[in-house]
Amino acid sequence: MKLAIVIPTVGRKALVRQTLAHLEQQIRLPDEVIVSAPDAGNVEPFQSTRFPVTYLFGRRGSCAQRNQAVEHALGRSDCVTFFDDDFLPADDYLKVLLAAFADLPDCAVIYGSVVLDGARGPGLGFAEGLAALRMAEANRSGELRIVDHVGAYGCNMSVRTQHIGNIRFDERLVLYGWQEDIDFTSQLRRYGRIVSLSTLIGVHLGAKSGRSSGVRLGYSQIVNPVYLVRKGTMPARFAFELTSRNVAANLVKSMWPEPHIDRRGRLKGNLIGAYHLMRGRIEPEYILQLPG
Repeated sequence: MKLAIVIPTVGRKALVRQTLAHLEQQIRLPDEVIVSAPDAGNVEPFQSTRFPVTYLFGRRGSCAQRNQAVEHALGRSDCVTFFDDDFLPADDYLKVLLAAFADLPDCAVIYGSVVLDGARGPGLGFAEGLAALRMAEANRSGELRIVDHVGAYGCNMSVRTQHIGNIRFDERLVLYGWQEDIDFTSQLRRYGRIVSLSTLIGVHLGAKSGRSSGVRLGYSQIVNPVYLVRKGTMPARFAFELTSRNVAANLVKSMWPEPHIDRRGRLKGNLIGAYHLMRGRIEPEYILQLPG
């Protein structure tokens, strides 16, 4: 089975270089790594001696950049693995993944367990994240737990290319593409299960550079789930619970916001999004008109 890794990136060229160097430690090497960026100014050229690296330029936004890479990978690979540019997989990640696809023919999408997620806090430095990964590798249990999900977590998710066909990431979910992973992978459920594996592990650094503004993210937290419910790619209950948690967190924590999260900006975006919904306006791309 030929496997390509897709890494969309913007504004993190030093980090991408570190991530590519880390991928050289994979026991089962990728057949190709595709880095998709708006332009050459967002990457530092990295020539691996262990796998080919392809750079694709010309499109901006998580969904657009992923689509650019998917179109390149189709017909060249049997499996596409999407990694965020700040995700560090265990050294046996690809080996375990391909074995799982072979053993679980009824699975269309597989993703791993994030043993430490810097996105839930101030973020992790590369050395800090790598140290956490090595500790998790040394101490993990060999017990396999397979859990079915509505959709996959986009920082690390893999799909069989035979199922992709005309399915693409929705480019109306502009910039950071809030919930684009659920939208894309839920459409693949018609071909098989979407599962997470406990034996497939990695660390998500949660780098803060290159992120959308608090106002923009807050707007997306309200409008994108409603848009996806209407589209039919997100269950209404899942959307309600997701939105409720985010609004509640922004409301409560805006009084004493964390230094690494723009809670007041997010709450403002939530209110703008709610106002638009009340007026029947469901436009994920409106965030382009909000302050960045």
